[in-house]
Amino acid sequence: MNQTIAQKILQTHCTSEKVYTGEFVDAKIDLIMVHEQLGGRINKEYEKLELDKVWDPNKIFFILDHWVPAPTISAAQMHQDCREFAERFGFIHNMGINKGICHQVLPEMGFARPGMLIVGSDSHTTTYGAFNCLSTGIGAADVSVVFATGNLWFKVPESYKIELTGKFKKGVMSKDFILTYIGDITTKGAIYKSLEFYGVGAEMLSIDSRMTISNMVVEAGAKFGTFLHDKKLELWLKNRTIEQYTPIIPDHDAVYEKIFEYDLTDITPVVAKPSNPDNVAKIEEVEDIEIDQAFLGSCTNGRMEDLRIAAQILKGKTISNRTRLIITPASKEIYMNALSEGLIEIFLQSGAVVTHSTCGACIGGHLGVLGPDEICLSSTNRNFIGRMGAPTSQIYLASPATVAASALKGKITDPREAL
Repeated sequence: MNQTIAQKILQTHCTSEKVYTGEFVDAKIDLIMVHEQLGGRINKEYEKLELDKVWDPNKIFFILDHWVPAPTISAAQMHQDCREFAERFGFIHNMGINKGICHQVLPEMGFARPGMLIVGSDSHTTTYGAFNCLSTGIGAADVSVVFATGNLWFKVPESYKIELTGKFKKGVMSKDFILTYIGDITTKGAIYKSLEFYGVGAEMLSIDSRMTISNMVVEAGAKFGTFLHDKKLELWLKNRTIEQYTPIIPDHDAVYEKIFEYDLTDITPVVAKPSNPDNVAKIEEVEDIEIDQAFLGSCTNGRMEDLRIAAQILKGKTISNRTRLIITPASKEIYMNALSEGLIEIFLQSGAVVTHSTCGACIGGHLGVLGPDEICLSSTNRNFIGRMGAPTSQIYLASPATVAASALKGKITDPREAL
C-alpha cells in the first residue's frame, strides 16, 4: 500500500509485486509516439543497432507535425526517411501530415487512457497525464529500445501532491496556474518527480486545462504529471474510444515527498519573461511592454477552450497595426470545430493570420520566425534564447487570453480588462 498513481501504474507494467521509489524497473510500454525525430535520429540509431523488426507495429503512433508541410529540402528529406521507416516496419497508426500536433491528436483519437504507460519522442509527451495515465518523453536510443523490445527502464519517482481548491476568476486560465507553480519551484524544482494533481479545484478544470498543465510539468523538470479519472474524463473517453480501461487512484495513505496547496481563486494573470519559464512576473509588472508578434497555438494552448476565449476578446475588434497575430489550432478537428463555430472568421476579421495545424511558430522552424530583437508574446511552453527565431529576439509566455488582449493593444495587456 502507500502507493501514488505513478507507483501503481509502474507496478502494473513490471513483474515486481511492489515497486519502491528510487528503484529501477523494467516496464512494459503500452504505446509509443514518434514524429519527425523518427527521420532525424531514431532511424539512424536503429540502423546502427542492426535491428530488423519492431516489437508491435500496432502500438506505434506515428505523425508528422513539426515542419508540415515541409518548408525546406532538409525537412522534406526527413519526412521521406520517416515514411520509408514507417512503411518498412508496417506502422499501423500512420497519421501523415494533416491531423495536427501529436500531443493533441493522440488523445483525440482515444489512444491515451487511464492506467496506460506511454512514451514519445518529444519532451511534452507528459501531456497525456491529463488522462490518468503515465506519459513521458524519451530520446532516440530509448525509442529504439522500445521499438525492438516493447520495454523500457524507469526509476520509480518520488511524487509531489498538488492539492487544488477554488476556481479561476474571469480572465484567468490554467496557463496562469502552471506558470505560477513553475515560478514558485523553478525549472529544477521537480526533476524526475511525478506531479499529481488532486482536489476540488482539479475537478473543476476542463480536459483542455488539464492538458495544458500536464504539458508543462516538464518545464519544472518533472517526469510525469497526472490527474485523476472523473466524470469529465469519462465523457471524453466515451466519445473517443471503445477500449476498456481501469482508472488509477492513489492509496489513501500514499506517501508524497512534498505537498503543495493552491487556491485557484487566488491565481492571477502572469507572464514568464525571457528567457526561462520560471522567470515569472505578475501581469502588472510587465504591462505596456510593446510586442512585435503574438502567437496563439501549440500543444500547450491551441485547443477549443483557448480559441474560444481569444474569439471572445477579439470579436468586433482589430489588432494593433504594429503587431502581427498568428493563430494555429492544435489539430484538424479543432480547426474544423472552430470553423463551424465562427471563430476562424472572427480571427480573420480582427487581422490575425490563421494557419494550418502544426508546431509552426513554437519551434521557430517555419511560420512566424522572429527577426533580430523582435519581441513575441506566446502561448507556448518555452521561451529559451533563439527558440522562435533570432538569438536576439525575446519570448514572453502567457495564457491565450493574455495573448489575444495584448495583440489588440500591441503591448502586454491584462486580459481582465479586455473581458
